[in-house]
Amino acid sequence: MPYVEAAVLVPLLRAGDGDRLVMIVRGEGGVHGGQLGFPGGKRDPGDATLVDTAMREAAEETGLDPAGVVMLACLPVVETRTTGFVVAPFLAQIQRPARWQPQPSEVAEIIEAPVGVLAAPDARGETMRDFPTWPQPKFTPYFALGEHRVWGLTYRILEPLLPRLMAGEWGP
Repeated sequence: MPYVEAAVLVPLLRAGDGDRLVMIVRGEGGVHGGQLGFPGGKRDPGDATLVDTAMREAAEETGLDPAGVVMLACLPVVETRTTGFVVAPFLAQIQRPARWQPQPSEVAEIIEAPVGVLAAPDARGETMRDFPTWPQPKFTPYFALGEHRVWGLTYRILEPLLPRLMAGEWGP
């Protein structure tokens, strides 16, 4: 199956009570419906770069103003395991808008996830998942975030990133 290029913005909010990552709960209608992830999507023909894709999607899905975004790092590219996407994640420090504006057709909720909560050892877990493209069910790791589970591609972006954030690699 040919891969489709996509990008996500990994928005980092610096707050007095600790760093937060802005995540979205995808609406039930899409390919990744109900999943917790980062704003992003597939590259459009008008996107000059994958950074442009990530920025456009974040603005569309959350109402994030690109003027308040500072790119910090291009993170390792990750491939989905069931839907045929190759995703370029971009870590960016952002300014919180006066009000988040979730795109109703794609986003059910916007969550500011505390980095410390995601990085805590007791946030890690594993559950059995089954997909039509897999030969059999298998255990998949996740981070618990309240009632949500961060798994799949988003987990694979966060798993190497969280220790780096906790170590202050991009400043306090």
